[in-house]
Amino acid sequence: MNHFLTFISENLEHVAPILIAAALALVITIERTRALLFAYPLRGSAAFFDRIRNMVMSDRINEAIVLCDLYKEKPVVSVVKEGLIRAHQPENIIEHGLQIAVSEAMDRVQKGTSFLATIANVATLLGLFGTILGLIQSFEAVGNANAQQRSTLLANGISTAMNATMMGLAVAIPCMIAFSYLINRSNRLQTEIDRSAVKILDLLKQRYYSSDTPSPDTDTASRMRNHRSPGLGGT
Repeated sequence: MNHFLTFISENLEHVAPILIAAALALVITIERTRALLFAYPLRGSAAFFDRIRNMVMSDRINEAIVLCDLYKEKPVVSVVKEGLIRAHQPENIIEHGLQIAVSEAMDRVQKGTSFLATIANVATLLGLFGTILGLIQSFEAVGNANAQQRSTLLANGISTAMNATMMGLAVAIPCMIAFSYLINRSNRLQTEIDRSAVKILDLLKQRYYSSDTPSPDTDTASRMRNHRSPGLGGT
């Protein structure tokens, strides 16, 4: 350990970029872990959608929007709220609004995670750069040294080069592990976001076609009856 600290102190100009990359990766990992594991997931989503369903089917749209406002940080809820806000508009406008909301929610979920893969690649290259630089310096020193000093200088140079490689990998490997884990969590959230958009669109269609609730204006109702029910993509 002391040898490694000595290597860092003696080669700070080469090590500093790797240390900066490690610090950036740590900040991103902490922020994304907090967001994807704690802030963004909606706990008890089944109960939430049951409450939304009851409110929508009883034509209490404003109450449903107020409920969504209690979960402002949740991307799933932001998509549901966008659908509720457009509940009294034609179906194609609701779909377009949901598409926009889903896109914005995806951007929030994916934000920053890809930087971990970039940092892992950069840290590996910086370690390789330090390795090559260390070998160049060691061979230059050997070329200018006497026979008794050559073996010592060569050993020290190779040790420095290997330490640079190890340091680059020590940053890159955790970054790739964190990246893989966080991407998996992002994919789960994206699936939930897509599902929430489909759920709220289906729920609003049920509300329009329900005989227990007021119908939309005649023009809109006619368009919705004659229009084949599209998916979220509008196909």
